[in-house]
Amino acid sequence: MVTRAIERAQRQVEAQNFSTRKHLLEYDDVMNRQRENIYGLRRQLLEGRITIEDGSVDSREYVMTLADNLVASLVDTHANRDTDPEEWDLGGLARAVSELFGIEPEAVDAIKLDELSPDDMAEQLFELAKARYDLKEKDSGVDPALLRRVERDIMLQIVDAQWKDHLYALDHLKEGIGLRGYGQRDPLVEYKRESFALYEAMMGRIDEEIVRYLWRLRPVVSPDGEAASPVRRPAARRPAQMTLGTGPAPSPLAGAAAAPGGAAPRPARTGGDDAKVKTVRRDEPKIGRNDPCFCGSGKKYKKCHGA
Repeated sequence: MVTRAIERAQRQVEAQNFSTRKHLLEYDDVMNRQRENIYGLRRQLLEGRITIEDGSVDSREYVMTLADNLVASLVDTHANRDTDPEEWDLGGLARAVSELFGIEPEAVDAIKLDELSPDDMAEQLFELAKARYDLKEKDSGVDPALLRRVERDIMLQIVDAQWKDHLYALDHLKEGIGLRGYGQRDPLVEYKRESFALYEAMMGRIDEEIVRYLWRLRPVVSPDGEAASPVRRPAARRPAQMTLGTGPAPSPLAGAAAAPGGAAPRPARTGGDDAKVKTVRRDEPKIGRNDPCFCGSGKKYKKCHGA
């Protein structure tokens, strides 16, 4: 009877543990699907061919597609065709386009948005942004293949940064999603719904940051016609100088021994392995804890100054 009771309790515990692992796996599946999408995008960016609705395109065409979609989204937000034209926020639309693409406000105002329909606004604004990008590529004089590589590198950095932030957001969401059960709502369903909203917001930020960075990118070309390296050259080393008599304050390196090989001198060390060890010697005998206190209070040292 005891053996059967133990077996029955063990089966119940194992079933409960299995249910817990299965429940946690369902939470992990949500993140795993999003991870597969992000890693798929990263792989396409590395290969230089990104799949969109119209087919496979290179990095430049992908950037132009993102710009076209963002312009259409801005026009739909500030000048929706289902809204009365008197309620359109054309000033806000011009400011948003100018801030996103780095275009001068005067160039956007020259389009005269108040005389165009929403579809014509989106087309004219996209052509303006595209012309600015083409002009930047033409004036830079950099090899187009090198520009495509720079585009991929920047897009990969943005995707990685946004994905890290998204993982932190999912961790915070998972910590408190169990409290939804007190409101008679399934925590797993709520987690799937809110994690999808966070994923959509992350993808929107990725597209916006890609366009904002690439439109403000200005390639620097060296005199030999190649892209200049961002690595800074080390400054020339100067020998230490010692100042005698009156004059400016001496250098912190003054008096330091010069390093071997003619390298820049290093200041003398004041601590560490080569520091001189000082022995502390006590001039007076040590006061015991039960001895009378030296202040003359009549109390023991441990209950007076030794407390």
